[in-house]
Amino acid sequence: MRKNWIPSVLILGLIPFSTHAFAQTSVALSGYGTFSGTTSGNGTAVSPANQAGGIIEVRHISNALLGFEATYSFNRANQTYTSPAVAYPQGACPVSDCSTSKETVRGNAHEITLDWVPSIGIGSLRPFGVLGVGALLDVPSQSEVTVTSIGSCPAGVCTGPGVATNTSSTSTSAQAVYVYGAGLDWGLLPHLGLRLQYRGNLYQTPNLTNLFSSANAFTHTAEPMIGAYFNF
Repeated sequence: MRKNWIPSVLILGLIPFSTHAFAQTSVALSGYGTFSGTTSGNGTAVSPANQAGGIIEVRHISNALLGFEATYSFNRANQTYTSPAVAYPQGACPVSDCSTSKETVRGNAHEITLDWVPSIGIGSLRPFGVLGVGALLDVPSQSEVTVTSIGSCPAGVCTGPGVATNTSSTSTSAQAVYVYGAGLDWGLLPHLGLRLQYRGNLYQTPNLTNLFSSANAFTHTAEPMIGAYFNF
């Protein structure tokens, strides 16, 4: 009698992995918001603007463990650079200059990734995870920007407010990006559904200006998303 239970137990154990195990290819289009904090390093603080973007995903699911996707995303990616990262207090000038310089560079971010997507189908729902790597390209939308310096330091003593401006050239920044996240596909029609997703990006701070030193530090961007997918 005990041997008769073995096939039944094996079948029950495979049900979660066999549900929707057939090969499935989909294309998705989603909108998202970017949320990043300020990152400091090498005396420079980098503050990305929180902005909106869009992502296209081409995904193929073979089974619960074998799922992969390629993505392309685009969003505005304005960066504000401040040096020094922390302003000197009144009367604490280091040598001859305690001014604070600030520069905002308008730009666009292009991101391409390849991701592993484990998932499981439960009725019309398919929760999934995302783990991938790719390339992030930050492209300034202007060749020169205005740099504003506030404060001065005559005779070794910080005073202010004194304001001076000059111009600085810009350059494109490219770096690797590491992606993680999770989400849920909700099938509404036979080939159409809603995709809810969170993606987190880890990458080095982009250096779009030739005036300030690179922060040379890792930063994080959170991207909550909502969109639609179409299954072939």
